[in-house]
Amino acid sequence: MKPSPRVGRSPNVATVADVARLAGVSPMTVSRVVNGELNVRPGTREKVQAAVAALNYLPNQAARHLAGAEAIRIGMLYKDPSAGYLSEFLIGLLNKASLSPVQLIVQKCESREHEAEQVAEMMANGLDGLILPPPFCDSQALLKLVTDTGLPAVTVSSGQALADVCGVGIDDYQAAYVMTGHLLALGHHRLGFIMGDPNQTSSARRLGGFHAAMSDAGLNIAEEEVIAQGMFTYRSGLEAAEFLLSQQRRPTAIFASNDDMAAATVAIAHRLGFDVPGDLTVVGFDDAPLATTIWPELTTVRQPIMEMAAAAVDLLVRQIRGRRSGEAAHCEQVLMDFELIRRQSDAAPQLST
Repeated sequence: MKPSPRVGRSPNVATVADVARLAGVSPMTVSRVVNGELNVRPGTREKVQAAVAALNYLPNQAARHLAGAEAIRIGMLYKDPSAGYLSEFLIGLLNKASLSPVQLIVQKCESREHEAEQVAEMMANGLDGLILPPPFCDSQALLKLVTDTGLPAVTVSSGQALADVCGVGIDDYQAAYVMTGHLLALGHHRLGFIMGDPNQTSSARRLGGFHAAMSDAGLNIAEEEVIAQGMFTYRSGLEAAEFLLSQQRRPTAIFASNDDMAAATVAIAHRLGFDVPGDLTVVGFDDAPLATTIWPELTTVRQPIMEMAAAAVDLLVRQIRGRRSGEAAHCEQVLMDFELIRRQSDAAPQLST
């Protein structure tokens, strides 16, 4: 049986990037003109319109009508070093989108230099709204794009609340504070902490909660904690764990800012001959699937990743429908509950601290 032809643009058909190059403007400006945005100078608008005519550029709006007039097209960029987090997030998006006339457009973006261009091209092809998971939730270029163009957007797991962009997340500071308090209650005083990507605001929030719990317990932070830089990736967790466990006075417990780095810490501990949790307690953050597929299973902070993704879809759909009906825009910040999940990777210290 002959396969059906794929529907898409011919390679000879002009794209938004072609129009931008001919007009001497950015793809974002082309998107504003094509979508009828008013915040474009008349001279610039004329250049874009001339380039559109010269190239016979036709925005691909057909997909907007495939599911009827009420269809909503939601875009998402992804570049998450944690495969577990991404899979949970996508499941949450798909489950929620399947319950309503929502079409998901998911694109991978590896380069921070091109993320705004990718979104601008998505907008030119009929995007109604955008979901920004980590690390894009903290991208100044994307946040400026959505505010400048008025594109409805929702950030997920950002460590900061924005006045003009909706957001969904947990209290990373308080979650890290609670987990650190749990380690202290077990009797650990010499703690190691693996930070996440310094470009993500949630990393600083988690470190802040860790510091605060140590300080509130009356411990000398300079003497009793050791910090290692990670990037939320398994590989960075390996390097951070090697550094922490090479200290002359090593930590008796290590708190990693996500489960990937915590799993890497367990691997390094086993390689060095340490028993987890007999010789070393290891805890993580997220409660991604990886947390229960390693041995021992991880004690971790559970943030409801699938539920946050679903909530982001709900927020965005409300914004878009409100705009279509002429309602005033209203940005919401949804703070969801976290939970400390205790499993087999923590115990009271056996070594003197």
